[in-house]
Amino acid sequence: MSRIRASFWDPAGARYGIPTYPWRMAPPHLLTRRQLTAAGLRPGGQGVQAQVLWRSRRHGAPGVRAAYLYDIRFALPKRTATTRQRAALDKANAARRTCPLCHTDAGYVLPRHLGTCLDCAEERAA
Repeated sequence: MSRIRASFWDPAGARYGIPTYPWRMAPPHLLTRRQLTAAGLRPGGQGVQAQVLWRSRRHGAPGVRAAYLYDIRFALPKRTATTRQRAALDKANAARRTCPLCHTDAGYVLPRHLGTCLDCAEERAA
């Protein structure tokens, strides 16, 4: 194990407060929130169980990065939206697509800085 990986190896949580693992070395029952979502699960009220640390050379954000892990054994199935919630979302999204000047559905979410569809904004600018 390299020196960098060894510095992030703390399965007991003595150094970092919670169990910590290097990149790709976490136990298989610990998953990130995205991995839980892909499996159709949610954390279900449990707190962060562990973390993965790695050194990043990403431009603009160098340093140590972290990904928080949740135990799949305590995860619950994702909730599904009710028909009323889906209807409310559809109505809200339709309002975001409707131009207040020409009252047509633009087919895309209107830019907030314009407040109108692109055609109406072009007419106003000319």
